[in-house]
Amino acid sequence: MKHLFQTIISSLFLMAILAVSVNAQDRLPDLELNTVDGETINISEYGENGKITIFSFWATWCAPCKKELNNISELAEGWAEDLNTEVIAVNIDDQRNLAKVKPYVDGRAWEFPCLTDPNEDLKRALNFQSIPFTIVVDQEGDIVYEHSGYVEGDEYELEEFLEELNEE
Repeated sequence: MKHLFQTIISSLFLMAILAVSVNAQDRLPDLELNTVDGETINISEYGENGKITIFSFWATWCAPCKKELNNISELAEGWAEDLNTEVIAVNIDDQRNLAKVKPYVDGRAWEFPCLTDPNEDLKRALNFQSIPFTIVVDQEGDIVYEHSGYVEGDEYELEEFLEELNEE
């Protein structure tokens, strides 16, 4: 009975998140960002690749952001294999701090790409204020989830959402 109650509560919670989580921007914008290695990527292409894409916005000065990405990093490979997902870290450090990003990313050995948004173009296009900030783009390119802030364990709630999204 307890397990059934927890399942019902979790389902209601996730449905509530879905109902209120998507803002006016419902698709990825046609916008180019660079990887930490200097390659140019058009963000809208991530909505056209048939995968579920998780964008996690962070900065080198944001301790909760780094903790979230380190925890997601431990789960990302399993999510990719089992849930057809990819994780994209988007750094919003300004030009002055941009030189710190690549060494930090290399030191963490994250297996997912890291893009830089030093002018906060993508941040403005998605209309959010604070980091850490996470969005999920479904297989059709629609933004279906947003989450602001980070508390230890949020990555497991995200995982539950990804599992439900895969069941649809």
